[in-house]
Amino acid sequence: MDKTLPARTELHAIPTLTLTDQQFLVGDSGGVPTTITGMLSLAQGATPQPAVVLMHGSGGIGPGVALWVRQLNAMGVAAFVLDGFTGRGLVSVSTDQARLGRLAFVLDIYRALALLARHPAIDPARIVVMGFSRGGQGAVYAGMTRFRAMWNADGPRPAATIALYPDCGTRYIDDTDLLPTSLRIFHGVPDDFNPIAPVRAHVARLREAGHDVALTEYADAHHGFDNPLGSATLIAGAQSVRDCRIEERAPGLLVNAATGLPFTYADACVATSAHVGGHAVAGAEVRRDVAGFLNGLFTPTMGTPS
Repeated sequence: MDKTLPARTELHAIPTLTLTDQQFLVGDSGGVPTTITGMLSLAQGATPQPAVVLMHGSGGIGPGVALWVRQLNAMGVAAFVLDGFTGRGLVSVSTDQARLGRLAFVLDIYRALALLARHPAIDPARIVVMGFSRGGQGAVYAGMTRFRAMWNADGPRPAATIALYPDCGTRYIDDTDLLPTSLRIFHGVPDDFNPIAPVRAHVARLREAGHDVALTEYADAHHGFDNPLGSATLIAGAQSVRDCRIEERAPGLLVNAATGLPFTYADACVATSAHVGGHAVAGAEVRRDVAGFLNGLFTPTMGTPS
């Protein structure tokens, strides 16, 4: 029997809001009411079962996500793929990141956690959040106690957070005050879309604050290295803030540290090309590494796919 196939697939409508970063940061719920969709793939075997929320990046749901769903299902873990774009009339924001606030995905993640915690086939104590790139950024910062107090005060907490190649270059107020859960980040050293240096710095700050956080690095992997189709190529027009230092100087005020002015994607520090694409070796390694972490988190008897 092919354990990579789901026992059941469900589509769920999720009410959320489309917020600017400023609205999110000050707790302004006056955003545009929006309905997004989540696809739940329940694993074969017993229920209630653990689950992983998968939050895509700025290019939308790519082939790497489908491979993660198959791997999770083979492990006996449900996969919940969030589509943060279609309900907002978006396909991609890779070349125009201003089309959607960076923190909009944090609220989407909170809403997904609430839905899964109520689902009879899901164990609410064993839900992990996993994000990629922009979605990885959302996953990391969804763990902030400040954001949780504003947007998810009584909602379920994830059992752990996993982020692949997130942007950690923005400093938010109280961004080292996190929920007491494990955070695991997986990142490529030559990534020139979301560079690894700010990730290393953020991980160091979180460790100094006493959090259970670890960074796994892959020497030859560019951005999106878990994509099973193709290899890394230079993408003209890919909008990256790799050369920007963005800081929240006051609640809701994101400033370009180099100019002291409010940050915009028209700032000179914003780059417009980056390497993106898969790396066969690193892709296999990260799937092994994530499976190992989940095995230890959920149960020692869970299988690790080859």
